[in-house]
Amino acid sequence: MRICAGIHGGRVLKTPQNNIIRPTSDKVRQAIFNALQSRGLVEDAIVLDAFCGTGALGLEALSQGASHAYFFDKNKNSYALCKENIVLLKEEDRTDLFLIDATKVKENSLEPANLIFLDPPYHKNLIPVTIDSLVQNNWISDDAFFVIETQKDEKIDLSNLDIVFEKEYGDTLIRFAQLNG
Repeated sequence: MRICAGIHGGRVLKTPQNNIIRPTSDKVRQAIFNALQSRGLVEDAIVLDAFCGTGALGLEALSQGASHAYFFDKNKNSYALCKENIVLLKEEDRTDLFLIDATKVKENSLEPANLIFLDPPYHKNLIPVTIDSLVQNNWISDDAFFVIETQKDEKIDLSNLDIVFEKEYGDTLIRFAQLNG
């Protein structure tokens, strides 16, 4: 797995030795960032990678111009792998890594994020409760833009979001969205 573009373009990230983490493929990540870049959503963004796994999405954002990234994962192995990748790319100064359940975050005193990546384990209905938790605890800005990855056939309640557009990549569905109102 490689960083697709930007200052770390081509750098290889460490990947899991098992199936506990399901990283977003390079092809899908590149398509996501092409869409985000065409809308000017990456440059100087504060990113939140809420189910970070390897950290590939947040690290790609930093490589392509985001100013800071928050990484959340409740799995100790994922946390450790993400930390290794942050250190590998020497991005410690532009990141905050939290061993935390994204569905149960505490009140945030840091700058709220405006680019949110939600790629939770499939078919566990974690997205609605995560969005509610992030909004209620001041982790995201009012104008935040969401990139949500699910399995194509997964049904989730996104009634609190306006879907800007969506795209299928094999069995994966990527939705780009913003908060209602």
